[in-house]
Amino acid sequence: MAEFIKIYPENPNAREIQKVVKVLKNGGLVIYPTDTVYGLGCDITNMKALERIAQIKGVKLEKSNFSFVCEDLSNLSDYVKQIDTTTFKILKRALPGPYTFILPGSKNLPNPFKKRKTVGIRVPDNSIALAIVAALGNPIVSTSIRDDDDVLEYTTDPELIHEKWDKLVDLVIDGGYGDNEASTIIDLSVDPPEVIREGKGGLEIF
Repeated sequence: MAEFIKIYPENPNAREIQKVVKVLKNGGLVIYPTDTVYGLGCDITNMKALERIAQIKGVKLEKSNFSFVCEDLSNLSDYVKQIDTTTFKILKRALPGPYTFILPGSKNLPNPFKKRKTVGIRVPDNSIALAIVAALGNPIVSTSIRDDDDVLEYTTDPELIHEKWDKLVDLVIDGGYGDNEASTIIDLSVDPPEVIREGKGGLEIF
């Protein structure tokens, strides 16, 4: 049974954030709000948790397209090859915000992702998500929680999310209603940059 906790985005309660971090450090899976749709995340350093997410999504971990949710751009050098000034300026303009950027992966990627040439980086403009990553001390691996309903792709109501995911995850955060539009995905590992999916983030950042 997943724990269900309310965290207010205006001023995330430090005690509640620590509760989330404890679950993540123990290999738990957490559903949390972002600036777009609700996400399913785990600690990037926990192999068992990574395997659980891959199993839920029905993909092989090595071939998964999970993104790394970071607190800010300071984590970049851990996972991304050196990028040029133009690319960095785009990131600075767009983040935090509703974008996922695909960047060339470095040799320091966590073991399951070692063979990947690229990595998706996300810095959501959501105080709860950023507080969790800051308190955890490293990024979380994340994926959107899609709905089985083709008409409504993403569930926005935290209570309905909790009901549906109760037996699959360890904790669901109620951070208010989510958005039903996913992030814009832009591949910056190619020149010129390529828009993979147009979502909530506008393209005026170029």
